[in-house]
Amino acid sequence: MFTTTLPEHPDYPRILAVFNDTTSPLRARDICQALDFDLLPKHVERTRAKMKRLVTIGILTEAEPGTFSKKQ
Repeated sequence: MFTTTLPEHPDYPRILAVFNDTTSPLRARDICQALDFDLLPKHVERTRAKMKRLVTIGILTEAEPGTFSKKQ
């Protein structure tokens, strides 16, 4: 499925599952809502950091600052 392995944390597969269900770019806040996280700044920032990590390992792309999509 992936050419790289995901970091070991249960949120990474859940984040990717949200991207599998959409074709539009998403923000960290969108992911938090989809995963039923409280929309507190600490949750949004942690999710954003995880999404940036997925960009670093080549699974997601960040076309605009803060807007992520699945790499094609």
